[in-house]
Amino acid sequence: MQAAVDRAPRPPVVLVLRSLAAVVGGYLIFALSAVALFALSGRAPHAPQPLWFVVAATVYGMGFAGLGGFVAARVAPARPLLHAATVAVVLALGATVSILTSPETSATWSQWTALALMAPSAYVGGRLAARAQGA
Repeated sequence: MQAAVDRAPRPPVVLVLRSLAAVVGGYLIFALSAVALFALSGRAPHAPQPLWFVVAATVYGMGFAGLGGFVAARVAPARPLLHAATVAVVLALGATVSILTSPETSATWSQWTALALMAPSAYVGGRLAARAQGA
């Protein structure tokens, strides 16, 4: 006879896929909005920009990062803040890698604003969603 092994139950595959979809979807809301902004404005994200554009792009990015965190928290099957925080970490990691791999001649304002302001906005969006859900 085989002895019973005490293990935590494995989450159903559906819950794991929903968690993954929450984080990926939240990040894509931010990333695709950034691609759209720079494509539609005809500006390069790694080029120097006038101050008005830097401010506008930063506010825009913070809004979409917040929306991404909000959506991740709402789609998450459990622990909404963990999912929003994961979106924030993925966003921050992407910005950090971009900063570290950018040529010295490249402007890094978009990466620094993503790291300092947009990543935290994803978490704030998750907090708002959790508050709305009563978590």
